[in-house]
Amino acid sequence: MSIAELLTNITVASDFLPVAAALYNYRRLDPILRLMAVFCMLSVIPDVVGLVISYLQLRHYNNLFLFHLFDMMAAIFFTLIYHRAFYKSLFKKMTLIFGITSVAAMIFNVIFVESIWSYPSVSNTLLSVLLIILSLVYFYQLLSRQEFTYIEKQGMFWINSGVLFYYAITIFLFMLYKKINDADRSNYYMMQSVMNIIANLLYSIGLLCKPQNQKTT
Repeated sequence: MSIAELLTNITVASDFLPVAAALYNYRRLDPILRLMAVFCMLSVIPDVVGLVISYLQLRHYNNLFLFHLFDMMAAIFFTLIYHRAFYKSLFKKMTLIFGITSVAAMIFNVIFVESIWSYPSVSNTLLSVLLIILSLVYFYQLLSRQEFTYIEKQGMFWINSGVLFYYAITIFLFMLYKKINDADRSNYYMMQSVMNIIANLLYSIGLLCKPQNQKTT
């Protein structure tokens, strides 16, 4: 087994970590983290299907449409998550505008630019831009609050960290995917796998956090 295949297997296994964390801590999850829990459960599907196809050597089966659907699903879920997480009206409106625009652009991309049977390089890039912006705005909100709170004990802090970490790094891989030759794509998948494993660990920590009381300064 090559290193790339090993990392792929570990990546799929790591997808179940936030699911297990959410199930374990479900009663303590607030509405925002419950949305994240549902997203993590649905996120397992594309990776598991890809792994099964790889093991069964079903090279004729094209499952790339799942990744297009995943990008749209991720844009919708994270739009809802951040819309609830923001407390300023301006940020909430910005989230809805950016989220709806991103999903519309992904649909346009599937119909007129990239086939639903090809790798969603453009959709991945659009999703990355959306989530990088929202995660940075969330950190701004978190650090400018007039309340005393231990941010490291806030579930959304870890979720947001995972989002920013993963998409801020992999956006360059998504943008350059079609310019990478087949021989180098194994390195691409290896890097993406490592980022995905780290993001899943951060999501798991966030979903294990207990609700914290806040004190006004």
